[in-house]
Amino acid sequence: VQLQASGGGLVQAGGSLNLSCAVSGIIFSMHGMGWYRQAPGQQRELVARAFTDGSTNHANFVKGRFTISRDNAKNMVYLQMSSLKPEDTAVYYCNAHLRQRDYWGQGTLVTVSS
Repeated sequence: VQLQASGGGLVQAGGSLNLSCAVSGIIFSMHGMGWYRQAPGQQRELVARAFTDGSTNHANFVKGRFTISRDNAKNMVYLQMSSLKPEDTAVYYCNAHLRQRDYWGQGTLVTVSS
């Protein structure tokens, strides 16, 4: 199983970034997909989820700024991020979830400068 996240980088506050995660080795359409993030010295936290039925939810701290989406035909999950803030600086991880099993990618670093 591989989850390959990409798209991170350095951006100024107020800017935008689009993250992508390419997934292989699982039946993608059967898995809930999510983006999590972990800032230095902080616990990993949920950012957004895209469920198998197409519905999504987003953490309150990113609502209106970030949008998760998935493409079952391409085995891809995306996170569009706009109006970025310095506090969004973190390593962003892609997650695949089915029942009690979780798969994680290696993470991509997002740094937002003030």
